[in-house]
Amino acid sequence: MAERGARSAVVLAHPSPDLYGSDRMLVESVRALVPDWRVVVTLPADGPLSQALREAGAEIVVLPVPVLRKAYMSPFGLVRLAFAAARALPRAWRLLRRERAAVLYVNTVTIPLWLIAARLARVPALCHVHEAEDGVPGPVRAALSAPLRLARTVVVNSRASAAALGGAGRGAQIVYNGVEEPARTVPPRAEPGPPARIALVGRLSPRKGSDVAVKAVRLLRERGYDASLTLVGAIFPGYEWFEEELRTMAGDDEGVVFAGFRPSVWESFAEADIAIVPSRVEPFGNVAVEAMLAGRPVVASATQGLVEIVEDGENGVLVPPDDPAALADGIARLLDDWDGALAMAKRARDDAARRFGKDRYHSELREAVRRLAAPAHATLSPPS
Repeated sequence: MAERGARSAVVLAHPSPDLYGSDRMLVESVRALVPDWRVVVTLPADGPLSQALREAGAEIVVLPVPVLRKAYMSPFGLVRLAFAAARALPRAWRLLRRERAAVLYVNTVTIPLWLIAARLARVPALCHVHEAEDGVPGPVRAALSAPLRLARTVVVNSRASAAALGGAGRGAQIVYNGVEEPARTVPPRAEPGPPARIALVGRLSPRKGSDVAVKAVRLLRERGYDASLTLVGAIFPGYEWFEEELRTMAGDDEGVVFAGFRPSVWESFAEADIAIVPSRVEPFGNVAVEAMLAGRPVVASATQGLVEIVEDGENGVLVPPDDPAALADGIARLLDDWDGALAMAKRARDDAARRFGKDRYHSELREAVRRLAAPAHATLSPPS
């Protein structure tokens, strides 16, 4: 208890107990902050993320709060959202007061209730934006970004995320994600096959272009390439229909493997020859950086944050999004010049380590929280 009382607390709020891109970045955020603060992370449920956070040094508090999802975008859904928010807000406020939070760090725009709780508890808030919803109607985008006015500091993970926020993105601090390198890199194969092993690591989701990948590999096989595709990831609850569509699309093709969720990405990349990131929407693209650090040639969609990571022909291949034929062409481009692909992968590994290393991320994020915490800690009073 002496440690608990001696150190100021930073409370981190996150909408999911899963372990994908933005979830992994939460772990790195915790690692950045634990040297200076006691870190308390609140999740809506226990899950794979919890253990990773504890190992990074965080305390975990399970406190369900409503997350903005499409399911709420109806008159009945909005009523349910209002009732859920009314129940959760007092609990969120009490948590901030009980922990004597010096700063609230909200790790997404999808849980705005935490920003309201911070304002009521007089705790300065930082919102770390991992979204880039520039394809939604203007009023919806404005509604998503409006709660950011309650945050003292807004951090975004790419220029694309800042641009998608419109006016709310002005003055936002860009902190590119920091990705930890694998403990051991398995060298790529001298020859890609047979079959050439292609991996897509990420949620099974229309946003991630899982369907584009299945169609592209089918086109490759029709062109005479011996190629297989491994889909590593699971669905969000409510997207069971999409997995059914993918499985129907794949049919009895043994060249398409549904591997499910894996807690570590490195095993999947070690088994692969080529990594693909065919996202339709991708505010940053952790998996592209991870594939580069694993030494695998990357084919990615030329969309949003991915174009801030991948430079076509230099450290990867960029193709138009939502275009299976273009994705097939990009993969074939690597297979047809494998020596060139391996040389590109080596350049990409060095580039990713330099631009997206975790030490740089830790330093920039820690400084953003420190600036916010200093005046708050000076005026913090005990809870009543």
